[in-house]
Amino acid sequence: PAPGPEPVHPPPPPPRRRAAMLRGAVAAVRLRPQFAARAPRRAAAAAAGGKKRRKGGGAFGELARQKKAGRGDGGDEGAATSAASPRTATKQAPGQDGTPARGAFGDLMAAARRMTDPTAPLPDGRVPLVPHTVTPALPVPSHIPRPSYAKSGTPPKWNDAYQLASTEERRQRMRRAGALAAKVRDAAGSMVKPGVTTDEIDAFVHKMIVDAGAYPSPLNYGNFPKSVCTSVNECICHGIPDTRALVDGDIINIDVTVFLDGVHGDTSFTYYCGEVSDEAKELVRTTRRALEKAVATVRPGSELCEIGRAVQSVANERKYGVVENYVGHGVGETFHSGPTIFHMANSGIGIVEKDMTFTIEPMLTLSGTIAEQGWPDKWTVVTADKGITAQFEHTLLVTDGGVEILTPFTHEC
Repeated sequence: PAPGPEPVHPPPPPPRRRAAMLRGAVAAVRLRPQFAARAPRRAAAAAAGGKKRRKGGGAFGELARQKKAGRGDGGDEGAATSAASPRTATKQAPGQDGTPARGAFGDLMAAARRMTDPTAPLPDGRVPLVPHTVTPALPVPSHIPRPSYAKSGTPPKWNDAYQLASTEERRQRMRRAGALAAKVRDAAGSMVKPGVTTDEIDAFVHKMIVDAGAYPSPLNYGNFPKSVCTSVNECICHGIPDTRALVDGDIINIDVTVFLDGVHGDTSFTYYCGEVSDEAKELVRTTRRALEKAVATVRPGSELCEIGRAVQSVANERKYGVVENYVGHGVGETFHSGPTIFHMANSGIGIVEKDMTFTIEPMLTLSGTIAEQGWPDKWTVVTADKGITAQFEHTLLVTDGGVEILTPFTHEC
């Protein structure tokens, strides 16, 4: 056959780093919930006005049209662009004043900047979490009874068997442990305000627990270095208290577990720090509502999968994500055991039994995505898109007629 034309070779691909930056920047834009809401508005506008969408749409087309308009009227280009749109005025110098630019262009620039500067502001103005100094663990008086892992740091092997408070004496111990955990949780929550460090919250929690003759369950569990988990903003769970000071607009989950009279009581609550955005408040309130709806499904003979379906149904109302990799669990003489309580919709097997003691602790994400990243400390888990997340947790006792909440909440959110 006759030879064909010389093959046209494509240009070499960009460097890996540039490609990674572009992928990350595009992902950051796609994750913005308001972008998903634009399509219906455009369709409605087209139907009403009978106009097709013009070419060169979006933030980049908007910027080009406004610059062209600025040049065409003979006036000052910068002034014309600024007057045309507040969004465009911000885009002229994205991030130069330390604040994030708005719109798609600003998101691309901010995401690219965060590839090299992890402290660069997020689109909502927050500064991403980064590790701070973790101070040494606080001592526990020698007379306080300890769980098996307190010295070695090695948790007991997982046991799928349910933990049952089948005697009144065991039920009373679980009630006392739950009541203390809830009391410490609420007291710690009253400390939340701008300028307070999570390390200071840890010191307060530690002292209150040991003063009550109990052991702070997280301390040295799998070598966890502190006495409480403090998870701020995009931290899904297991945040290690450190020297970072809380700032106005933060949300923080405080997860308290105590070991008292030979059993654990486990609970958490998400608190506001100062003036919090409406979208953060809605996420927090919805997460609490998801927990309450899940608890309402619990009764002897009910299926464990009803818990996850209840959480998922509430999350779906706001298009929030339900974290799948972190679950509720049995609790009692052992910190963590069966059953595994999934919070997303599932078809798992398992039946609720009378006298079971376990936790439900849903974690919801604002952006709807549930991708996560772990920190080098092997405990802290944050959302991959840096979107905020909220959590609430109760320890429960299954009774003849339903369920008893051992760690009741005492205030609204």
